[in-house]
Amino acid sequence: MMYEAAAALADGLGAFTLETVQVADPLGDEVLVEMRAAGICHTDHASLSWKRPLVMGHEGAGVVRSVGSEVRHVRPGDAVVLNWAIPCGACPACRRGDAVLCESSRPAHVMEPSAGHARAEGTLWRGKPVDRSFNLGTLSTLALVRAGAVTLLPAGVPFASACIVGCGVMTGFGSAVNVAKVAAGSVVAVLGCGGVGLNVIQGARLCGAGRIIAIDARESALAQARRFGATDTILADVADADFSKMAEAVRGLNGGRGADYAFEATSVPALAFAPLRLIRDGGLALQVSGINDPVTVPMPWFMWNKRYETPLYGGCVPGRDFPRIFEHYRRGELELDALVTRTYPLADLGQAMDDMMAGRNAKGVIVFP
Repeated sequence: MMYEAAAALADGLGAFTLETVQVADPLGDEVLVEMRAAGICHTDHASLSWKRPLVMGHEGAGVVRSVGSEVRHVRPGDAVVLNWAIPCGACPACRRGDAVLCESSRPAHVMEPSAGHARAEGTLWRGKPVDRSFNLGTLSTLALVRAGAVTLLPAGVPFASACIVGCGVMTGFGSAVNVAKVAAGSVVAVLGCGGVGLNVIQGARLCGAGRIIAIDARESALAQARRFGATDTILADVADADFSKMAEAVRGLNGGRGADYAFEATSVPALAFAPLRLIRDGGLALQVSGINDPVTVPMPWFMWNKRYETPLYGGCVPGRDFPRIFEHYRRGELELDALVTRTYPLADLGQAMDDMMAGRNAKGVIVFP
């Protein structure tokens, strides 16, 4: 049986329209989810230009409508949150604990027939199969996904707050906690204080960092960073092309030394290697915003045993990390509600995207009736 769903459809050429699509009943390891909320991030804007039509969205939470015959961990009526790095549990990467690098799960914009994604004919537009972004397509009233994309949502977590855990929160929190493993008492610099950067700050705070230096070109973002745990702030100078002033300011707050860890969370290509300027010799620089554009860097910035990583999705293992994040939330140790600056109906997706690109929101969320 096919059901009609309202969906945001990227045209692959830089724009989107609101369309009606048809979504099938789940088979095998599939789950049909009635979406209640979907977060918006810069990757959704990038997906507008992925060279083909697709149902947009990769952060989402909702209620299970029905499940395939192989699904055991959720049932109709369960509240769930979705993740986009869908582990198979059996490939070499999953077996060694790197579920985020699952060799049988690929984002929609690079998927192949052997990638194990939900069957193409499960979602139709104008009678033809259409892909779902990151195999989720959360900007739709119905989402047909694989069982590995679905994690139970504890009672008491609002859908609008839960949905952002599926990417922005997980990426920032996990980059600090899982990847950098920020040491207690250490000094952390965070460049970019939007949705991902604020969660790097939260993760570093929960790790016991001694000093967390937030850096942004907007005073409003720095004020927000203090609320989420930054101990110090630096207003970035957009004319500081080689980041020397930024590095000097970090050292000035740390007795003349660079930070132990520095995170880039801006999505600005020119800033991809800026964290290397902010760390001490032997420190760790992390570019967490997923920059794909060509950039260059002076090789001396790597000297003296500086390390540089581009972690994917905060090293996410959904069954481990999502319950941990929600437990921190339940205890009042990690903010989710306050990250959601504004909610919108699906009809206002264009405004939500504009607000995101202009930096007016920490996180914007589409809510479904």
